[in-house]
Amino acid sequence: MDDRFEIFLVATPGLEAPLAAEAAALGWQPVVQPGGVTITGGWTDVWRANLWLRGATRVLARVGQFRALHLAQLDKRARKFPWADVLRRDVPVRVETTCKASRIYHAGAATQRIERAIAEELGAPLAPDASLVVKVRIEDDLVTISLDTTGESLHKRGHKEAVAKAPMRETMAAMFLCEMGFDGSQPVLDPMCGSGTFVIEAAEIAAGLAPGRSRSFGFQQLASFDDTAWQAMRAPAAPRPVPAQFFGSDRDAGAIRMSQANAERAGVAALTRFDCRAIGDLERPDGPPGIVILNPPYGARIGNKGPLFGLHAAMGQVFKDRFKGWRIGIVTSEGALAKATGLPLESGPVVAHGGLKVRLWRTAVL
Repeated sequence: MDDRFEIFLVATPGLEAPLAAEAAALGWQPVVQPGGVTITGGWTDVWRANLWLRGATRVLARVGQFRALHLAQLDKRARKFPWADVLRRDVPVRVETTCKASRIYHAGAATQRIERAIAEELGAPLAPDASLVVKVRIEDDLVTISLDTTGESLHKRGHKEAVAKAPMRETMAAMFLCEMGFDGSQPVLDPMCGSGTFVIEAAEIAAGLAPGRSRSFGFQQLASFDDTAWQAMRAPAAPRPVPAQFFGSDRDAGAIRMSQANAERAGVAALTRFDCRAIGDLERPDGPPGIVILNPPYGARIGNKGPLFGLHAAMGQVFKDRFKGWRIGIVTSEGALAKATGLPLESGPVVAHGGLKVRLWRTAVL
């Protein structure tokens, strides 16, 4: 098996471009593809991608390819695949298969052949609820075998327990901050902070904290895993000195308690401040101008749209009156609500968010 292989970084649809920028900043040469970004590397790159990428939802290691025109050929070639190089005999696995434009069109039958090859040639147990997943894609008669090296989705950082209604995923929040031009040096304020996702992500980025520092990963169950090398990689560096300039507010006192608890678990409580206040009582923080970013209710899941137009208009007036020199970013599925703010907003690409299609609407400096 080659020491270097393709690694596919799965993106939230619509956020492939900022994920590619993030991968490039970490030293890889990303190629944007539908649904994600491809890089080339070895197992240490897989570990580093899981540990450090804020925008990827999972990391797939493409460990092999072969052609198969029918099920018998798939069975034969799957049995010859060097499973012992990547899988362990003592770790349960499950197989997921997709077929597209191929003579092998029955995904279930293909899955059975791959599972049988793994069980009989390697001796690894199969389990429908196994956390380690072998992903097989058969397209144009080419069989690509990938390993899901992540386990639970990467938006689950491992230190956020409390969430509000309709929460913003950490992976999305990080990429929207990237699209706002955030580089860790600017103040960030979320006046509808919910469980604090934007504020905590911004503080972590500024402090140089690895997003995956508090969790485990699927690759720790692979034959290629080296725990000594992994512990050296994830050893925390000294956090960068950062001013306490990441602010959240919400009219719901319960949301403020959640945000404070989440910031404490994330290790950024000293960099953040959360206050219980309505938008109308919002105050510009002392210090240099920065970024206001929020994910206000848009009526699809929470409440009705009617009263939200007045809320957005009032919100826009507060930003115009009190946040000169700042930039505003609003995530919403409703362009009409964004426009109701009266702010000079431009819309970004459509992003899939829990069955909805949202955009980041952003201003230049006010």
